[in-house]
Amino acid sequence: MIVRLMKDEDTKQVEKIEIKTFSRPWSRQGFLDAMRNKDTIYLVAEEKNEILGYLGLWKSMEEADITNVAVKENARRKGVAGLLLQEAKQIALKEGVMAFTLEVRVSNQAAIRLYEKHGFHSVGRRPGFYEDPKEDALIMWDNL
Repeated sequence: MIVRLMKDEDTKQVEKIEIKTFSRPWSRQGFLDAMRNKDTIYLVAEEKNEILGYLGLWKSMEEADITNVAVKENARRKGVAGLLLQEAKQIALKEGVMAFTLEVRVSNQAAIRLYEKHGFHSVGRRPGFYEDPKEDALIMWDNL
């Protein structure tokens, strides 16, 4: 498995994963638009020409907001998300980022454990942040 920058042609597979993972998925065009912004980093984990997962983040000075993390259902619990997080952090650090933040559904215990394993800690909640179903988000930070 390799982790690399997302390319335009990856967005078809990424959109399929997004649709199966989230109740309010981004469109392919949404990913294409985001990738073109100079303040973003979008990565994919790929094995044998198959996209197993992806991660996106938006940089703002010394901080980065991780906006998208998803792994194909049959590739979960195999270290894909962790590898994406590590690579994204390394790239962002080289670009001056010193702190990372993200939101995660309070009910998504597997993701919360993953983020904690990779240095994130909870700092609060965003009430009603998610829809379909309505749910609070846990706000997590990793200050390096």
